[in-house]
Amino acid sequence: MTLLSGDPPRGRALQVLVALIVLALMLAPFLFPGAKALNTAAKTCVMILLVASYDVLLGYTGIVSFAHVMFFGVGAYGVGLALYGLSASWGALALGLVCAFILSLALALAIGLFSLRVQSIFFAMVTLAVAYAFNVLASQLSDLTGGEDGRSFKIPEILQPGFKWLDHPILGVQANGKLLAYYLVFVVAAAAFLVLLRVVNSPFGRVLQAIRENPFRAEALGYRIVFHRTLATCISALGATLAGALSALWLRYVGPDTALSFSIQVDVLVMVVVGGMGSLYGAIVGAALFVVAESYLQDLMGALANVAADARLPMLPGLFDPHRWLLWLGLAFVLAVYFAPLGIVGALKPAEGKGRPAG
Repeated sequence: MTLLSGDPPRGRALQVLVALIVLALMLAPFLFPGAKALNTAAKTCVMILLVASYDVLLGYTGIVSFAHVMFFGVGAYGVGLALYGLSASWGALALGLVCAFILSLALALAIGLFSLRVQSIFFAMVTLAVAYAFNVLASQLSDLTGGEDGRSFKIPEILQPGFKWLDHPILGVQANGKLLAYYLVFVVAAAAFLVLLRVVNSPFGRVLQAIRENPFRAEALGYRIVFHRTLATCISALGATLAGALSALWLRYVGPDTALSFSIQVDVLVMVVVGGMGSLYGAIVGAALFVVAESYLQDLMGALANVAADARLPMLPGLFDPHRWLLWLGLAFVLAVYFAPLGIVGALKPAEGKGRPAG
């Protein structure tokens, strides 16, 4: 309870689901062998942190921002360019992360102070313009960022796949730097998630929810709306920056497609809505569901198409063609939103009068 800031998942079904996801990520290298499975698990950890940090804005504060991917890119480029330009050392990694945090804070303050006084739709447009400008800037500064090609870089030796810290495998898994890198991503993402959970369950988090429900009443009670929204933007930006840094560290590459693509922002928005806004546990469920579907739906459809072809079933082989996986993924999430408008967390909450609402 203390670790979860007094706010565990509400409802037995949600508790079991969250516990299974966390346990699967914790034991992923041993439960799911293979590079693809480990990459999927690492991406899930990164996206959980990114989605949770965005939910602090959207779900708890009621702010619609399209600049979240920009902060993600700042973290990725900060770490990537430091390791590329300096050395593959922990010092360069720390320097890049600190510089990324400072830049993200400056951008978040600028966006918050100059834009949060306007109405929500205009704020969303301002953040979209800023994020797009940052993407163009990163693509054009080829000498610094590598342009559209991005930058590949080395990471500290202890995290490199070739580094072995034990001669014998652990439960059949090689004890190498790749394993350490995964658990670095997992532990840092988990710790940051718990910090965000503490933030939203603090008195500050209660004020954010009050502002979301009725900003005029909150202001009448004496709360400084712009201050709280700006601080929420800064906290959210720092979470996204850390997620970007972890992503770059895992991929050992940074570029516009992996760090600043607007599709990342759209994916994050989908994960927040499907998982459930206003609950950080929704970030765990939504991110895990989306990343696994994105990684394995095409393979599943290929298997179904082969089975249908072997059974000589009409139309089904073409319907389950692996190239149509995006269509099925989109349809699945449309149905999820239609049948669970409050997200998966909202659908799994206890019945009214039988328990507390899902959190």
